[in-house]
Amino acid sequence: MISAHDSTAPGPPPAAPTPAGPAAPAGARSALDLDLIRKYSIPGPRYTSYPPATQFTTDLPSLGLDEAMAEDNRPGSGPLSLYFHLPFCETRCWFCGCNTVITRRRDSAGEYLQDLAREMRLTATRIDSSRPVAQIHLGGGTPTFFPPDELRRLGALIRNFFLNISPDVEFGVEVDPRRLTTEHVMALREIGANRASLGVQDTNPRVQLAIHRHQPHRLNEQTMSWLRSVGFSSINVDLIFGLPLQTADTFARTVDDVLALNPDRLSVFSYAHVPWIKPAQKIFEDRDQLPSAEEKLAMFAVAHEKLTAAGYIDIGLDHFAKPDDELAVALREGTLHRNFQGYSTRGGASLYSFGISSISSTEDTYRQNFKSLTDWRAALDAGQLPTERGLRLTAEDKRRRHIIMRLMCDRRLNFANLSRQLGLDFAGTYAREIASLDDLVADGLVTRTADGIEVTHVGVPLLRVVAMRFDATLSGGPRKHSRTI
Repeated sequence: MISAHDSTAPGPPPAAPTPAGPAAPAGARSALDLDLIRKYSIPGPRYTSYPPATQFTTDLPSLGLDEAMAEDNRPGSGPLSLYFHLPFCETRCWFCGCNTVITRRRDSAGEYLQDLAREMRLTATRIDSSRPVAQIHLGGGTPTFFPPDELRRLGALIRNFFLNISPDVEFGVEVDPRRLTTEHVMALREIGANRASLGVQDTNPRVQLAIHRHQPHRLNEQTMSWLRSVGFSSINVDLIFGLPLQTADTFARTVDDVLALNPDRLSVFSYAHVPWIKPAQKIFEDRDQLPSAEEKLAMFAVAHEKLTAAGYIDIGLDHFAKPDDELAVALREGTLHRNFQGYSTRGGASLYSFGISSISSTEDTYRQNFKSLTDWRAALDAGQLPTERGLRLTAEDKRRRHIIMRLMCDRRLNFANLSRQLGLDFAGTYAREIASLDDLVADGLVTRTADGIEVTHVGVPLLRVVAMRFDATLSGGPRKHSRTI
């Protein structure tokens, strides 16, 4: 999901610790040091990109984005990843930070698809048609707001404009069990979807009432059954802790409910309270229903304990996966990647995104579409790509992106390897950043030698804090990010 958190206050923070590197056996469990988590729970980016999206500018002429797109499509360019933001929801979940359009008008889907087709056409003319499409993701909003026939139409449009869909394409879709029918499931399979993510958040009725999201657990069970029956190969479940009226006990029961579904992956987000961006969240303050920091930490601990006890591997931040899942394998083999959808197994792909607020990325650029339907459509009416803001990365930006990516995915930095990869003396060039880790070393979050640094089991929940020490964009200005826990 490309959310408001990605563009201004990067989304829900990390989940829990995990084995840090191959020395730890798969599935190893580590104690949470809640005192350290409490100490280092500070606002910070989620590093789905570097520089973070808070650095994007509306001064597009200075960025040369068209030239960068042409460069990205030079002969021999690598695979593509396609993202489609389908923003419509029937009702507003008060906790949500995504860029959504609230409506019950189903005709909105067809009208939006007409505009998506225009954007795809404008983009496809600029892309080398021989490049293989390795990933497709439908996010939102609620992709299953779209009627089954409109989903089929979207699938046809994708294949019409992007001719080289890889036979093993990873095709994911976000699913709302409250709005799903068997016809939706069949349509999604027909267009090639093979992965799904269920928005569950919490199974407690009182919590659901408090967040304006009524979702009986039988709907989650039904959805899982339908998806499995037609051959979805990987199913993720989203949970959120820190919501109104949640306690450690109620969240423990939610985790138990979801474990009974036997998902392949789980995303266990910390609720990001950003009412300065999403005013609907102010209702939680008005009702004084948010759990305390101590209660939230207790939920964090119980979720980690239950999931690791059930055999799930903590991939990092908010991701958990079964040991044989591709994410867990990538973690063990050191091939894990990170992009705007979170952790991924498909690195090296250029991301081209479509729809309002969506973010595209190439080797040295980011571009984000207009966030409002009106502005997005106006750009398309003018025959222009609907880009509102973006960023052209400098050589130093790209070096720091590589460093932060390796920290977020490998949990270690090998100075010799980085010196070779970046073409410089890493330890000398980044001596100040390495020295800034003194407090993290003293607190046992990081080990540091002459050869490199490694995040410990205790430090894994605070990966973002470690990465921030190599972030040159942070300042003491107005708060722009959610807390790290």
